[in-house]
Amino acid sequence: MLSRTPVPARWPAACGLLVAALLAGCTADHDQLRQWMEQQRREITPSVTPLQPPTKFNPEPYSQSQAIEPFSTQKLSVALKQEARAPNSLLSRQLNRRKEPLEAFPLDSMAMVGSVTKQGRPYALLRVDALLYQVRVGDHIGQNYGEITAISETEITLKETVQDAAGEWIERPATLQLQERAR
Repeated sequence: MLSRTPVPARWPAACGLLVAALLAGCTADHDQLRQWMEQQRREITPSVTPLQPPTKFNPEPYSQSQAIEPFSTQKLSVALKQEARAPNSLLSRQLNRRKEPLEAFPLDSMAMVGSVTKQGRPYALLRVDALLYQVRVGDHIGQNYGEITAISETEITLKETVQDAAGEWIERPATLQLQERAR
């Protein structure tokens, strides 16, 4: 059990006097601080450089709206036709032949799933959009005028006709690897 000791009657009065003395000391310091702040405000003058007025916008009419668009398909087809007329052009051989069905698909959508040999000639089996196609050397596949040059048990080698950075048509090699099924 806890026992209560009586608080002498002078304790509350002494605490009150102590708090009053502390508050009186704070107000004196507060007055000095206020006077110092007023003095600083009078002595310091801000130096703000004025902002430059905004320049006037003068709209210009767009005069090229009737010109040929630089990325139009019409302009591209004209350029391709000119290239196809050039003698000994790589592109002319590709444009002057009949397109094969597998040229409508990009190479990355095709998967080699097997190979067979018929009458001594190698054939590869390609899967495109859940359909199986049989191709041989000389067939064309892919959207870059790819022509199959060799078929082995594990890959199809082909050459594509593409434009380089300078705009010249070049041949580049490409391969399709045999895709093994995940079990």
